[in-house]
Amino acid sequence: MHFTFTRCVLLGAALFTTTLFSASATAQALPPEVDAALTRAKVPLDAVSFLVTDAQGGTPPRLAHRSNAPMNPASTMKLVTTVAALDLLGPAYTWATPVYVDGKVHKGVLQGDVYLKGLGDPKLVMERLWLLLRRVQGLGIQTITGDVVLDHDAWDLPPPNPAAFDGEGQRPYNVAPDALLLNFHSMVMTFTPSPEGKVAYVQYDPPLAGVALPSTVALSTKPAECGDYRAALRADFSNPLRVQFAGSYPAACEERAWPVAYADPQLFGTRAVRGMWESMGGVLRGQVRRGTVPEGLLVRKPTLVTTSAPLAELIRDINKFSNNVMAQQVFLTLGRVADTPPGLPPDVVANVQLPAGSFAASRTRVQRWWKGWLGDDDAPTVDNGSGLSRHERISAQAMGRLLLKTYAAPFMPELMSSLPISGVDGTLRRLKTPRAGVAHLKTGSLNGVVALAGYVHAQSGKRYVLVAFVNHPRAEEARPAVEALVEWAARD
Repeated sequence: MHFTFTRCVLLGAALFTTTLFSASATAQALPPEVDAALTRAKVPLDAVSFLVTDAQGGTPPRLAHRSNAPMNPASTMKLVTTVAALDLLGPAYTWATPVYVDGKVHKGVLQGDVYLKGLGDPKLVMERLWLLLRRVQGLGIQTITGDVVLDHDAWDLPPPNPAAFDGEGQRPYNVAPDALLLNFHSMVMTFTPSPEGKVAYVQYDPPLAGVALPSTVALSTKPAECGDYRAALRADFSNPLRVQFAGSYPAACEERAWPVAYADPQLFGTRAVRGMWESMGGVLRGQVRRGTVPEGLLVRKPTLVTTSAPLAELIRDINKFSNNVMAQQVFLTLGRVADTPPGLPPDVVANVQLPAGSFAASRTRVQRWWKGWLGDDDAPTVDNGSGLSRHERISAQAMGRLLLKTYAAPFMPELMSSLPISGVDGTLRRLKTPRAGVAHLKTGSLNGVVALAGYVHAQSGKRYVLVAFVNHPRAEEARPAVEALVEWAARD
């Protein structure tokens, strides 16, 4: 049996049709090196799903093994989110974060409040927060007599529980989305050995008001090699008001930076904004608190607006470095703004009143997009759009159809350039292939899941779509088999 689907895309002025065959019609032996690697890993053939097909389409797959089977794709699900965003929002889409100043300024003193309204910016990091507050100071404000109010109401989400997925709540990959996501709710600790060799200095970014942060930690000259410096520090981050180190920092590590998710994500923004404002010489007589922008202010033009980098740039972070919370920010945006008129300027977007975004709304919007773009067949099961989920499912065949359609889409260059390059950068930097740079592939990894999906450039000059999913308790041991599949595809 086989099925045919028609892709109507603009390629010059021509329409063309692509046919994919089901796994049952194209069942074939795996490449010997792939089969052998799976045998060594003790991973059965019914735990893997592979697809390799010409990216130009029009011919049966070069390899299809269980390609119809729904599989957990881990972070390769980010391809669904980023392709949907490129199509629905456009590569140039940006996120606005408006600031409203309510009150009069006299001799450097604001008699009133400042409001920051989050609208889902995926990368409002500390450098941009500094620039935003610097612009507030550029209005002649050094002292705020009232409050700085942080409005998070653009998302309708349950209270975050970063430890819910795997118990590793301090890991940045577990940070939950937030309409006003500041610095990924994470602080970066930089350890620098002192010239005297007695202590290591510790710098914290961003500065967090009201948190006790030790400025030094003991320095150890043993062992002679760096090793696991994080374990050697014996850090305790459980108390949101105090960071503690019971160990020492190995001198052999020289300077290292360690990002850690803050223990109380709902208070991170309040502590970061106050800490940053005061580090810039500003005075705040009130407090930084969560709240909402009054309706009377929302009808006005914002005092200032900070705008994110365009989507095409942000998806490089999402795909090359598999940033989960950025992917979820984009996913939530799809459910909230995908149907608004395109091309609105940032200050207008800031004042457009829309329902709060939610995962349920985004799932519905992405499913509707999939059916409109790719048809009703084999639509994926989407949870949060990042792949950090035990519920998301997609078949290799469906992922292959997505990549084939994208290859002929106007935004193909933006998607391709966002993918890790084999042996060169991102999460594929250490992947060994006969020639560096032969593949642009999104990686995926969870306990029990290893995945790759993207494009491989073969020696013949052909480019192939490659999808590989392994769902098995020994999936990590099967990684050499997946790498062997990439090498096999590249040798054609």
